[in-house]
Amino acid sequence: MEVTIDRASFVVEYGSPLSLADAKAVMQAAEEFARERGWPMVIAVVDSACHLQLLQRMDQAQLGSIGVSRQKAETAVAFRRPTAVFQDALGQGGSHLRLLAMDNLMPLEGGLPLLRNGAVIGGIGVSGMQSDQDAQVAMAGAAALRDR
Repeated sequence: MEVTIDRASFVVEYGSPLSLADAKAVMQAAEEFARERGWPMVIAVVDSACHLQLLQRMDQAQLGSIGVSRQKAETAVAFRRPTAVFQDALGQGGSHLRLLAMDNLMPLEGGLPLLRNGAVIGGIGVSGMQSDQDAQVAMAGAAALRDR
């Protein structure tokens, strides 16, 4: 018996890469949100091929967050889903712990794919505070793209 799967029903497609103007708008919105709360963050924006477009380390943001923010953005694009999905899966334990063997995945909340017309055109990754705070900053950045 052959099983067929309609992949179009659950796969988000990749779109044309995020423009520099869009990347700057995402970065500005994320930084403003973090600054208003006094959260020193590192914010990374990548295009739809996981190429870094912008990386910004706010004053007093921890150095370790530089790589983490970029990995969150890359994970969100590479797997076309928020990094919180992987964090939640690990929290369930069991067979989900296999995710820890993947070297191309950052299973911490704070990475989001950036979408336009339902297609992934880039990603934002934020690190510097608690993961839920990182996610709030990423959402603020992503919202700026939706408003353009």
